[in-house]
Amino acid sequence: MGGREQALWTRARLGRCGPPLDLLTARFDRHVYAPHAHEEFTIGVCVGGSEIIDYRGGHIRTGPGSIVVLAPGEMHTGGPGNATDGYAYRALYAEPSLLADGTLGGLPHFREPLLDDPELAAALRAAHTELSACPDPLEAESVLPWLLTGLARRHSTARAACDTVTGAAHIARAVRDRLADELQEPPSLAALAADLGLSRYQLLRAFRTATGIPPYAWLAQYRVNRARGLLDSGLRPAEVAPLVGFADQAHLTRWFRRVLGVTPAAYRASVAATAYRNSVQDS
Repeated sequence: MGGREQALWTRARLGRCGPPLDLLTARFDRHVYAPHAHEEFTIGVCVGGSEIIDYRGGHIRTGPGSIVVLAPGEMHTGGPGNATDGYAYRALYAEPSLLADGTLGGLPHFREPLLDDPELAAALRAAHTELSACPDPLEAESVLPWLLTGLARRHSTARAACDTVTGAAHIARAVRDRLADELQEPPSLAALAADLGLSRYQLLRAFRTATGIPPYAWLAQYRVNRARGLLDSGLRPAEVAPLVGFADQAHLTRWFRRVLGVTPAAYRASVAATAYRNSVQDS
């Protein structure tokens, strides 16, 4: 695989005042980890090369697209799969409770640490990439617990809790109203769920059932629509971003392009040009 070795850590937070969650982006040619253990579940997705992990008295060999789940407190090590090829992976370190929401019977147990689930691997990798670039607390809370619960329900021995949540439309409307009212500093999903007498997974399930998207994606689109009005009034993108709750202009630009296909600056320029042409025609 070749290239410079690197290990980049990012800390996301689940909700504005929620617990931290560490993300690791790593690429190694020759590095071998010393035996160690983590207090959290280690969930890794191999994105290049191959790694050999010593775990529970055996050896795990990863390949691109494979998922590895290592339990809290379990000693393990890792190194390149062969002498000429390195390895690259994305990992997140999740508190055990994040995998238990949406399941019954306590903490999940994974009999097989190496999982073949391309759909889930792609989703975990995409979420990791997005949150490493911009660790927005509400986005992390909207995406990661959902994926981690899915991991536990699909691949662990834990029994899945009932998916049925009555009144999904009412729940989604209540969540949307709170997020819209507090768009600059939105409440955590854990707090919203507690107010509604739900678990966070139940809230996410109800919201996705009613809207088809997670709460953060809805809020980002709502912020973009609010930003359009402010740009129409003549404000610059850098001025607009904090007014609608985006972390900075880059954060606004990323979502503006996703929703409308253009940057805020290009949108503002086109609106101004249209207004100018109309004023010339009317004069």
